[in-house]
Amino acid sequence: MACCNSCAPPPRDKAYRRILWVALVINGGMFLTELVAGLAAGSASLQADALDFLSDAANYGISLSVIGLALAWRAKAALVKGYSMGLLGLWVAGNTIWHALNGTMPEANVMGAIGLAALLANGGVALLLYRYREGDSNMRSVWICSRNDALGNVAVMLAALGVFGTGTGWPDIVVAAVMAGLSLWGASQIINQAQSELRSQPGKLSAVAAE
Repeated sequence: MACCNSCAPPPRDKAYRRILWVALVINGGMFLTELVAGLAAGSASLQADALDFLSDAANYGISLSVIGLALAWRAKAALVKGYSMGLLGLWVAGNTIWHALNGTMPEANVMGAIGLAALLANGGVALLLYRYREGDSNMRSVWICSRNDALGNVAVMLAALGVFGTGTGWPDIVVAAVMAGLSLWGASQIINQAQSELRSQPGKLSAVAAE
């Protein structure tokens, strides 16, 4: 998909910038919360979600830094985020395999409580970003990350129910594997659109700030 809206730099949307700052703060706080809870509960899916929050905080920071620049620079930023998202997906897959081989048994109550808090946080951010979901690859990458996070949080809560109901850690393992797949799928979407935008902009790599 080449040039989603326009090949010119976008206007400086102050509302969008404020939303990105809010999202960055929320994701940074939830990363610390889920990381501690995931390690304490022995949950692969919570640890995966915590790293996803960290990735998204970086995502929002990069997006803030390229607002108003030329499309080529925004597409390059999206490529960085896409590849980072793909690496995260691969790490989550490896961590999931480790938990499966070691037969860890996570604490379902911690998973459920933290999963609900994360869903409320990501759901709020996704709603704020919804009207920006069809922008260029950089804006789209922000929406895709937020959407995937909300889906991942629902999955963590379902995993908590599964762990509680079955008395095994396999629901947690399955959800962590699904989250790895979501990261890899989202990464491919972002990378493909960013590469398409770069192909449509030969020689236009100057950073042009919008008025």
